Amino acid sequence: MDVDTESLRWFQQVADGTTVTEVSDLEAVTQSGVSRALARLEKQVGTPLLRRSGRTLRMTHAGAVFKRHVDALLHQLDDGIAAVNELIEPDTGTVALAFQHSLGTWLVPDLVRSFRADHPGVRFQLTQVRDELQSAALDGGRADLEIGTRRRRDPALHTRQVAVEPLRLALPRDHQLGNQQPANQPGIHLAEVSEEPFVSLRPTSALRKLTDDLCDQAGFRPDVVFEGDDLSTARGFVAAGLGVAIVPAPRAGSPESAAGPVLYREILDARAVREICLTWSAERRLLPAAELFRRHVIRRAAAGRVPALSG
Repeated sequence: MDVDTESLRWFQQVADGTTVTEVSDLEAVTQSGVSRALARLEKQVGTPLLRRSGRTLRMTHAGAVFKRHVDALLHQLDDGIAAVNELIEPDTGTVALAFQHSLGTWLVPDLVRSFRADHPGVRFQLTQVRDELQSAALDGGRADLEIGTRRRRDPALHTRQVAVEPLRLALPRDHQLGNQQPANQPGIHLAEVSEEPFVSLRPTSALRKLTDDLCDQAGFRPDVVFEGDDLSTARGFVAAGLGVAIVPAPRAGSPESAAGPVLYREILDARAVREICLTWSAERRLLPAAELFRRHVIRRAAAGRVPALSG
């Protein structure tokens, strides 16, 4: 079967929601040329791949099955072209990096800055992902690497621990446990706040699972009265005196480390930490720029060269 890549790319675009008119404008080809290419592709495959729904074309069931393979094929083709270009100039190219939102204020900027000091020609395509337990790895396959707090149990992925981040109990500044701590015991056992209202992320969050597990280990179930989507919201509710929260320890120089309406106390219970991991595909070879960055992250982590905790 002699299928040209242009027809496959036009099918991919239309299947993703682009109209034939838009494809025509983008590719500088007539609409009839696009339509003929799509019809020719359907004839070669042997079944309709698209059906008209109003003014748009939508995939048939066969089209949806076919598209998964088209996506993989074109992805590999683009990887091959990019790999050849990067082999000519190893210090150029783009690293597609997905990272968890809470790591974007300290760890990821430090890793990118230190890497670009030696590889200034490498560009980064950065995507923030949530810490949802069931979310797709590597931004659904669009990223080369992912830095987050979820250890993936998937044989199709490689995962490497790069840091262990301590967790802290966030308290309103005027909370009695924050102001009456003995000088020789700055930390808190979670059992001491078993009767307190909790502010946390949603149950699908990895940090929420850690919170629930730590409280269960301490012998109680947290009374979560406010659930949010991000840590900044949780800290804001703690600052307003609406509850306590288990959050990552603030880093030196971060806004959270400055004196303010929220106090952070060490959690004395065991395993009050979260693991930070680097993840990449075990099935697809990384392009040279991404491989350079992968090695940089692992070396820097092994040397303990990550931003310090706030004092």
